[in-house]
Parts: sequence; C-alpha cells; structure tokens
Amino acid sequence: MLTLPQAALQRLSLPWLTESGIELAVLRLDLIDPEISGNKWFKLLEHLRLARQSGAPGIISLGGNHSNHLHALAAAGQRFGFATAGLLRGNPQDTPTTRDLEAFGMQLHWLGYGGYRARHEPGFWQPWQARYPGWHCVPEGGGGELGTKGCALIVKQARSQLASIGWDDYDAWWLAAGTGTTLAGMVLAEAGAHPVHGALAVPEGYGVKEGVAALTGSLAGYHLHDADRGGFAKVDHELLAFIAASEAQSGLPLEPLYTGKALMALKEKAGTFAKGTRLIFVHTGGLQGRRGFYKA
Repeated sequence: MLTLPQAALQRLSLPWLTESGIELAVLRLDLIDPEISGNKWFKLLEHLRLARQSGAPGIISLGGNHSNHLHALAAAGQRFGFATAGLLRGNPQDTPTTRDLEAFGMQLHWLGYGGYRARHEPGFWQPWQARYPGWHCVPEGGGGELGTKGCALIVKQARSQLASIGWDDYDAWWLAAGTGTTLAGMVLAEAGAHPVHGALAVPEGYGVKEGVAALTGSLAGYHLHDADRGGFAKVDHELLAFIAASEAQSGLPLEPLYTGKALMALKEKAGTFAKGTRLIFVHTGGLQGRRGFYKA
C-alpha cells in the first residue's frame, strides 16, 4: 500500500533551549520506516503513485555514494515491485550505502564528476530513457512538483498531534534544506499561516533559493539560513561535538549532513526568537548516511 506512515511529534529539551526560552517539538520522520526513512517517503510518494498508475516497469534517479534518496528509492522499489536504477556522482566506490543499493536490487551507473554535473543540461535523460524505456524518472533528491506535493503532507501530520504534546498552536518550523523540496512543500501547505525556516546544508551556489522560489511562486513566509559550514558534506570537529552532546542530553539521533547542521544553526539563531516561541523541528531522517562518517 502506498500510504504514508504517521510520524511522531515529541517535545525536546536541551539546555540551550531552556536558556533561550524556546519550546521545541520534533516531528520524528526518522522513525516512520526503517528503510524508506524521513522526508524521502514524502518526496517519493507521488512518484511511486504515478509510476504505478502509468505501469512503469522501473524507476531511475540520481545521487551520491551516501545518498539517502537513492537508498530510500531502492528500498521502495524492492518493497513495491519496481526495478530501480541509480545514476551516481563520481567513480565507483564501495560504501555502506552503495552495498545496500545493490542488495535492494538497484542497478548502479557511475557517471564520473563531469557526467554528473551535466544532469541539468537539456537532453540529459534521453539516453537513459532509451536504455530504460517506459521507466519513471525522478529528479535528484526527489525534487520538483511531485516531491513538493508529497512534502506538503508533513504539515498535516504535525498539526494533528499538537494536543498530544499540550500545544494548541505553534509559531514556526525549522528544518534542514538540501534541494529545498521539503521546505517548498511545507510553505505551500502553510500558505503564510506559519513561517518556515530552512537551514541550508548546501552552499548558496546550489540554487536552493531559486528552486524554492520556482516551486512556491509568489508565496512568502519562509527564511533560508546559512548552515553548510564550509560546503555540502563538510564536517568539522565542532559540529561532531555538538551532535554528540545533543544526543547525550536528549537521546535524539542526528547525522552531520542535515539534521545535525540544522539543529546547530538553530542554537546559533536561538537569540533571535522571542521567549516562549514554539518551534517544530522536522527530523528529516538520513541516519543511514552516518555510516559514511562514523559508526552509528
């Protein structure tokens, strides 16, 4: 069944939150599924539905050698009966993620770095559509309008559980932004009712700002914050120490590419929020990617 599982909404307590007077709840997308984890379920939902509706024999997409997106897609393909193929950045590498991709049955194609950079050029998909006729093509990271449509459902899941944590409303959202698809879907769902803050896990040149604007049109109500700490997948000792301390204090598992950077950016911006502010932090998952940095 192509039905979204329900994510849990939980209160989170950390010393710096108490000091700043911020109340924080976490929407635990990381817990919704052991394999199709986090926001990837939401991004893939409409793609999977369209592939099934059109009778596509398989699904093809792109990512890196630690890609949460490809990991979720390969698992979904195995579970729901689709063949899958992945177009990977760089040269062949043996990582925990790529081993999982192959175990799930995904066919891997390594494009090199120049070949991967060409993914936005006109005609990029033509040879792959010829090689895999009738297959459904998913943009990098599950982006685009279909991914955005699925991510709009995140807002509904959180709102339905506010009473369970003793809240009658909230003031804003905070989440990591990679492609900006999840943020854009939430902005559309909010339609200005509550602001959405995106902590950018990638540098400005990745086009997130432009992508979000294209998906949301004239809607306002969102803010983008620099959180890449020197570049995508750049990890430093200060970040790792923050993650270790946060996990020890709260029990909330984090990873260094998205959720760790996003929560650290919130700590740095905490003083800009009024005391008593209620924020919902979206845990976007991606914990399988921890294996590329340290043992989970």
